Amino acid sequence: MDDAADPPAFGLSRRERILDELRRAGAVRVADLARELGVAELTIRRDISHLADRGLLTRVHGGATLRSRLDTTVPVAAAAAAPIRYRVGMVTPSLSYYWPHIIVGARAAATELGVQLILRGASYSVDDQRRQIASLVESGSLHGLIAAPETAGADGHALLQWLESLPIPVVLAERRAPSALALTRLEWVTTDHVFGGSLAADHLAALGHRRVGIITSSGSPTSFHLRRGWDRAVAELGLECPVDVDASLDAMDGVAREALIADLLGRCRETGTTALLIHSDPQAVLLQQYARDHGWSIPQDLAVIAYDDEVAQSAEPPITALRPPKQHVGRLAVETMVDRLGDGPRRPVQRTYVLPELQLRESTAPPGVG
Repeated sequence: MDDAADPPAFGLSRRERILDELRRAGAVRVADLARELGVAELTIRRDISHLADRGLLTRVHGGATLRSRLDTTVPVAAAAAAPIRYRVGMVTPSLSYYWPHIIVGARAAATELGVQLILRGASYSVDDQRRQIASLVESGSLHGLIAAPETAGADGHALLQWLESLPIPVVLAERRAPSALALTRLEWVTTDHVFGGSLAADHLAALGHRRVGIITSSGSPTSFHLRRGWDRAVAELGLECPVDVDASLDAMDGVAREALIADLLGRCRETGTTALLIHSDPQAVLLQQYARDHGWSIPQDLAVIAYDDEVAQSAEPPITALRPPKQHVGRLAVETMVDRLGDGPRRPVQRTYVLPELQLRESTAPPGVG
């Protein structure tokens, strides 16, 4: 089947897969993509040309490479095909790790839908996020705002209430407001991390693990939702979870990090814990490499699942991971905003959850098998 015969949804999904692979590996080959996706090489070449025309990648002989920087301007060729209709601000708490995928998806949709995306990077500080958002909104030139604010605690709740009060529509990306706030205007697109936690527990149970553990990242908005799904699934599946830690391994100095990992592994050995779900990838990689350096066999002695799938595949052995559909979240956030701007207040408020996918690799197996 060539590109001309594709239903539009198939082509979009395939191009998102190409961009996702680029974000992971930095480069792709036409022959490999065609084999993996089950299409002709001509179809992949056309996809790459389509994405290159929109400034999302760079064509090279036999494949494509990732653009070397994030550029939020709309390419000339794309602008001619889709004249600018809206100016939409986008504020993310980081421009590295995880968020570039969201931004790539948002840029792709913006290019196709005639949206000029004005990107600002903030930090995880509520004050900084509010300052960056206010600067964009006060310019008076925006039609809408896509944001990924802090949502926890009194400060996070106040920030969400302020966003609800803005005179332009707001779509949250990879964030949601607590139901208790009863906000009625904010829309959002987010990964269903609760389901991700359940999916991880179910995978380990299916492999035969009965005593499992969870390590999450301190302060991460994802961790709360991931734990909800994990705790519920562990209980329903009849599993035990004797190791339960919220940590910041990747932020510690080497001595403190090694001491904590040694303690965690000691608890795994003492309690007979045979598998761990670890959020996020850097924490999973750090724990796994320390374990292997100190005589643990992965996955025979300890199975490991990471959550985020940013660098999990590059570990040794490659780590099984839950992959949030990051680019799709960015794309849907822009599409939701365009629908809101086009239909106005008569359109019902939309809040969308998309499911993460389990990427099976060599770090998980039945207990004692590898």
